[in-house]
Amino acid sequence: MRSAASHFKVRAASPRAAFVCTTEINVLNLRSLSSLLARAPALIEQHPRRVTAGLAVLLLGTGVTAFGVAPLAPDAADLPVSQVVEAVQPLPLAAQSDTLLTHRFNLFRTEITRATDTADSLLSRLGIADPAAAAFLRKDALARQHIFGRQSRTVTAEADDDQRLLKISLRWATEDDDFFKRLVIERQGLGFVSRVETDRYSRSSRVASGGIQKSLEASIDRAGLDASVARQLHQILGEAIDLTGNTRKGDRFSVYYEVLEADGEPLRDGRVLAAEVVYAGQSIQAMWFRDEERPASRGAYYSMDGKGLRKGYLAPVESGKITSGFSMRLNPVLNRVQPHRGIDYAAPPGTPVRAIGEGVVSFAGWQNGYGNVIFVDHGRGRTTVYAHLNSMNVRVGQRVTQGQPIGGVGATGWATGPHLHFEYRINGVHRDPKIMASGSGPVPSASIAAFRQKAGLMQQQLAAAAALQPSLAQ
Repeated sequence: MRSAASHFKVRAASPRAAFVCTTEINVLNLRSLSSLLARAPALIEQHPRRVTAGLAVLLLGTGVTAFGVAPLAPDAADLPVSQVVEAVQPLPLAAQSDTLLTHRFNLFRTEITRATDTADSLLSRLGIADPAAAAFLRKDALARQHIFGRQSRTVTAEADDDQRLLKISLRWATEDDDFFKRLVIERQGLGFVSRVETDRYSRSSRVASGGIQKSLEASIDRAGLDASVARQLHQILGEAIDLTGNTRKGDRFSVYYEVLEADGEPLRDGRVLAAEVVYAGQSIQAMWFRDEERPASRGAYYSMDGKGLRKGYLAPVESGKITSGFSMRLNPVLNRVQPHRGIDYAAPPGTPVRAIGEGVVSFAGWQNGYGNVIFVDHGRGRTTVYAHLNSMNVRVGQRVTQGQPIGGVGATGWATGPHLHFEYRINGVHRDPKIMASGSGPVPSASIAAFRQKAGLMQQQLAAAAALQPSLAQ
């Protein structure tokens, strides 16, 4: 049997080409192998050793020695480059221009009113050219009352694309912390109508901080906050820290507070939710807390460890019946309806009248309808008045302590019988004495868990506020 040789060839096709290995197999070898396999049983019996050797030679001679993989696509760098140019047919412009001509849209703009505004100047700033609207604004009673001569009120106008007025909305804050007022003037047919609406605030919250230099009030204003924030800080912290003395280097404040929004626009700052003040080297934190799980719970300000911050006031007489409150009433002396700006306590003549809190006597003497009257200045604009006394035990400039007897119940001045007329004033404005702080004890034990959880969140907000200005130290 003749064995054919196998040939091993290697060729480099390109730099990235793999080796290509080929094996030539003689057809006779395959036929010989088939013949041997067919005769294998007889041959093995007759010549076992020869058959074994022959198979070995045949398999070694015809085996595949090597193989490789070659790329199936040509190199991209070698491919020809061709350029295809096609003409694009533009869409017709007539249809597009017709659509634009028939499309209508409204324009909105917001401005802040000025005390010197006229109908024409306000509409001009709002980008409106509408003589009919200007004429209506000049004549309308609500517009004259709430727009002109007023400043810092937010007004929003809606106009069509011909600059004709469609609607004006003007919003302003009131003393109510839940509702604001809105003036609406809108086009109806060929004319305009106006009305005043009452709507509820939406609430958001913000943080702010700043260094304190000359005073807390000036620093609050410099930070862009309402003056009400400074007043609240005095009320919240004023019992625990003196915020009226001289400042020191490093004094600062951080607040987390509500913002009251009207129609999506901030209208004024609301309640201080948490505060930290460093003043004259003294540091204090406070937070507002009300247990929402307990409907009867009353909110109050506490230190972060749950202690109440506001000292309580005493009743001006230890025992006495309230006969008249802070309201409109028929004056029993003048026999006409007029506001009663205090609370009357009926009590026997000579019943001790006591100072409701620590302060300094600013007046002690006779004043027309008040008769014998004592004014006590409690600081930060707070004053209490004790009228119709039959005796006075203090003098002007004298410092009094909480609970100290200062006089006795009487019927001097305009009085129909013995009673104490008691007033509470803030910066000279009469306020219902019922709003006076009655003091706050520690957080109720049933609310401790809720308080601690909220205190942690408040401290995070104060930390975020302080981080707004890395170098607060002055």
